[in-house]
Amino acid sequence: MRPGLSWQSRTVSETKDRRIPSKVIKLQRLIGLPVIVIHSGKLVGTVKDAWFDEHWRLKGLILEFAKWFAATARAVSWDDVLTCGEDAVIISKEDAVIAMKPKEVSRAFHAGIIKLKDLPVVTVHGVQLGRVSDVYFFPFQGTQIVGYELTDGFVSDLMEGRKWLKAPSDPDEVLLGEDAIIVPAVSEAELEPVAASNFRE
Repeated sequence: MRPGLSWQSRTVSETKDRRIPSKVIKLQRLIGLPVIVIHSGKLVGTVKDAWFDEHWRLKGLILEFAKWFAATARAVSWDDVLTCGEDAVIISKEDAVIAMKPKEVSRAFHAGIIKLKDLPVVTVHGVQLGRVSDVYFFPFQGTQIVGYELTDGFVSDLMEGRKWLKAPSDPDEVLLGEDAIIVPAVSEAELEPVAASNFRE
């Protein structure tokens, strides 16, 4: 957190463009895409989920979950992902697909011990802004989450649409906890309808 700046004191005037940046990836758009090796064209699986480190930075893509008859999950490190296209994910080599123990995938979007999807987003003043429906990140500029798509439920989504919340530029201003995401109080004023952003489907 920047010196002399508290979550409560930061003003809306200090923020810049809050619209969804162009050329970002919606995580849920990757789910179900085939994963193909660039030099052989071999299909090695489909994207089932994504896993994160303890700071919720994207670490890789999960191709297969551990099942009762399999003690490991199959995954690809984000370092080995070359391209995330509209119709496929391209990886560098076949042996980039690795086996992981379930405890190594403790944080994931859909599954894992701690899952990001549906976590409530709450301000430091105790106001719930919604629940995480999707996350956005830049494909080739690091893997930090740059924004959240929030939902208030099916009926609210139909009536009002989902909301976009830009992640603060300072990661220390967000607490990504086990049961909730805590954001600065000013975040309530920074919510924007997803349809009003400059993001293009």
